Formats: sequence, C-alpha cells, structure tokens
Amino acid sequence: MTQQIFVNLPIADVAASRRFFSALGFGFNEQFSGDHALCMVVADNIFVMLLRRDFFEGFCTKPVVDARQGTEVLVCLSRDSRAAVDAMVAQAVAAGGSVPRPPQIHGDFMYGHAFEDLDGHVWELAWMNPDAAPPQA
Repeated sequence: MTQQIFVNLPIADVAASRRFFSALGFGFNEQFSGDHALCMVVADNIFVMLLRRDFFEGFCTKPVVDARQGTEVLVCLSRDSRAAVDAMVAQAVAAGGSVPRPPQIHGDFMYGHAFEDLDGHVWELAWMNPDAAPPQA
C-alpha cells in the first residue's frame, strides 16, 4: 500500500469549511465526508480531515486547542511560483480567511506567505528554488 498522510483539524462548521476550501480550489473525497467531517484532497496521497469539533474531541484525551487563541499546527503547502503563493492567499481572503503576517522573503531561495482559515488554522504557502539553496555547513 502507498504511504498516505491525513492531517486532522477541528472545525466549527462543515458546510462553511466546504465553501471556504472549495473557493481555494480543493476537492473532497465524498466517501469519507459527511455531516461531521470532510476529507479534503490536497494531492494523490495527502488529505486533510476537517472534523467538526465535537467529533474531533472523540479522538483526543487532551483539550483541543482553539486555533484562534493558540497555535497547534502549521500546515505548509508548496506552490509552483511566488505568484501562485500570493494568488492562494488572495483567494483565502476573498473566501473569508485572514492574513496573519506579511510575506517572508528568504533571498532567491524561498518565498512564503500564509492565511488563516475560518477556524484560525494557519496555512503556510511556500515557493522554493532548490537551485538557489544556500550551501550546507
């Protein structure tokens, strides 16, 4: 079996999250989606399970962090260009998200920006140019 990754995030409203992430161009695996969860497809083997908060809590023994009050995870997605990074941030803002900080420029090697989704989760977006990577020590 091919290795897969499933990132699980608590959300408040399944329908609102579907609208938000659909506006960013993501699709969903309906086989694993319903009233309490969405299976968002990021790539062939990468999925984000957006779980209604009460359902998410059933998998935990610790308190669930409110992402508007604290950071529990930074999800980072690569993009093909700096323009694609900025375009997705703009899409997120247009769909109701927010921008937590200005873009970060790391020379010619890396460019990053971020948005917060409707539940306050931070989504980092990065473009990297491996040909311009600094030499390793």
